[in-house]
Amino acid sequence: MVDRVLRGQRPAAPKQESKAAADPRAEVWRRVQLARNLGRPRTLELLSEMADEVVELHGDRLFGDDAAIVTGFARLGDHRIAFVGQQKGADTEENIRRNFGMPHPEGYRKGMRVMELAERFGLPIVTFVDVPGAHPGAESEERGIADAIARSVALMSRLRTPIVAVITGEGGSGGALAIAVGDVVVALENAVYSVISPEGCASILWRSSDEAATAALAMKMSAQDQLALGVLDLVVEEPAEGAHTDPAGTARRLKPVIVEALDRLTISSRPATAATGRSARTLRCPRRPS
Repeated sequence: MVDRVLRGQRPAAPKQESKAAADPRAEVWRRVQLARNLGRPRTLELLSEMADEVVELHGDRLFGDDAAIVTGFARLGDHRIAFVGQQKGADTEENIRRNFGMPHPEGYRKGMRVMELAERFGLPIVTFVDVPGAHPGAESEERGIADAIARSVALMSRLRTPIVAVITGEGGSGGALAIAVGDVVVALENAVYSVISPEGCASILWRSSDEAATAALAMKMSAQDQLALGVLDLVVEEPAEGAHTDPAGTARRLKPVIVEALDRLTISSRPATAATGRSARTLRCPRRPS
């Protein structure tokens, strides 16, 4: 230092670490914000890029049609599939119609109806998860939201048809888990998955939502953390600035991953042979009983 001063040289500025590297909370919180970005590709948008012959089905045959969950049939590669996914709106008007992607009980019952049809017709199921949580209002409680979520989880646990679950954005609480029980669980790079929102966790533990970033880090809710914990099977890389900057490119990256998973699961779920009378199915992911 003295030598540089004597030579009249200004000392070089020390290299500064990025904010994310210096504070891991910043990196996790950045991913939470990306997962919540309003421009993030939604279920129908992804399917329009990935699939052919998309036919949407409506109604739970009990109460009504919940626009926060979309269901139906489609062709993905060589596979005919049934799909179930949460759907947020692209603008304020659509968000109000779709309840900001937070399903009521009839939404989950609609999903279960399509899953049962998939089982009956021997179709694999692909689900798309992007929800902060199920709708928490009084009308949802009156119509049995807890029962609907529990029944959906139970149904997916016993279905024999292959299931691929894809977490595309914010996977929050039982609202996400209700359609996320799969043989293979995939997440986009900036997706998050947790039992509660970071704001809710911070309000409980620190009595202040200001500690949401701290809670997000502690809960290990990023896709990378969930992969390390074994909750996810695969993380799909997004375009450089995030999925919201290139929805079509995100769909192109996601499609071969889903198709490959369906290829493997379809082979492993072939029916029993007459000679053995036993199912030849073996699951790589032990989330559901064989």
